[in-house]
Amino acid sequence: MRVLAAIILAFINTAALADSAGERSLGERPPTAIEVISGAYNFSRFQQGLLENTDLKGNAEVKNLAALRAEEAAKRDKSLKEVQEAIGAEPRAGKASSSTASLVAPEMSDGPTYVRSFYAAQIPEYESIIGLLERYLKAPDNAALAAFAREQLPMLRSQVRDAERTMADK
Repeated sequence: MRVLAAIILAFINTAALADSAGERSLGERPPTAIEVISGAYNFSRFQQGLLENTDLKGNAEVKNLAALRAEEAAKRDKSLKEVQEAIGAEPRAGKASSSTASLVAPEMSDGPTYVRSFYAAQIPEYESIIGLLERYLKAPDNAALAAFAREQLPMLRSQVRDAERTMADK
């Protein structure tokens, strides 16, 4: 029951983030470079937030994965910063995604439930950023950002598949 609640909360959190981050539905115009940059930074904050959350609760596997994803987010942010400066774009100060809001309350969950909710919370976040990058690549407005998106997509797709497989195994 807790896992179902965690999945529902994760979907609600993602829907609220998509509304507040200015993401568009498929029928509307493609996202601009600024929207993509803002979305990528929000995703990085989500991944870094997972690391902070696992410090409070979580086993070694979850802590190690969260640390790896936070490190990847920092590298992605560094590459993105270079693109952002080349474009001269200033990303919107969007609403930060709260990893703790999308996980079952850690202080109230047991170990396995927390681990499942940890993986469940990541899937909609990955799907959101992957969708944003795919929509952007349909009509990119900047070559450097398009190259960044093409570089990130395979890695992000692989990571979401890994999260889905791991969650199914837990």
